[in-house]
Amino acid sequence: MSPWLVLSLAVAATCGLVLLVGWWHGRREGDEEPFEAPAVIDYMIMMIGVVYAIVLGLAIAGVWEERSAAEDWVRQEAQALHEVGVRAAVLPDDVRDRVRGDVDAYVRHTVEVEWPRMVEEEELTERGEILLERLREGVLGYTPESPVVSQERAAMMDRLAAVSEARTARAQSAESTMPGVVWVGLLVGGLVVVGLIFTLRIRRSARELLLSALFSALIGFLLYLIWHFDSPFARGLTDSTEAFELLFPHVLGDD
Repeated sequence: MSPWLVLSLAVAATCGLVLLVGWWHGRREGDEEPFEAPAVIDYMIMMIGVVYAIVLGLAIAGVWEERSAAEDWVRQEAQALHEVGVRAAVLPDDVRDRVRGDVDAYVRHTVEVEWPRMVEEEELTERGEILLERLREGVLGYTPESPVVSQERAAMMDRLAAVSEARTARAQSAESTMPGVVWVGLLVGGLVVVGLIFTLRIRRSARELLLSALFSALIGFLLYLIWHFDSPFARGLTDSTEAFELLFPHVLGDD
């Protein structure tokens, strides 16, 4: 199901529920005089709303930061692998071809095999780690014959260390970034804040119901954003493998 369709249904359902409850509550109250709440209750309701808004803001900032970090780690991994293949040009032909072949094998496995598993099961494959280790051994196994080649090999090892670091970070980003207890707090807090709309038993005019529905829809939209970006590779990134596809079109079949 399209994320936009999910969002539209969630917002529509939230607005509809609030309008229905407001209509039912208004009919139940009939012509009763509006309830004048003490000032202390107004203050407490305002503080609850402010605290919940702060929590929502922190949650959105947190998942957005994780989403951006995941995108940066993927870009770093792809760029480092590309640099390894480019720097391999100084190696002898047989070593160069073997290193580049190992790079291509790792990229192909990462995008075609490991990525779907990472999205569905939130974990990486052992095969990917084996391919990376084979690439590292292929670079280390060659003894440089000149200072220039030695420097290039050292640079390649630095790039491989960056690949390993980015791979580890990618494994961590594959998991949900928001703990379950935080989700419970966000959902319960949203229900409480929306429920406070009906505690003062104010008259249910069309304007009040419309504002209540829009307010509830805003909370639903913000909760949807948190859920959407909570899993960067499954939902948060539009094309999470774009960096690999741009740098390795010959490997991924883009003619």
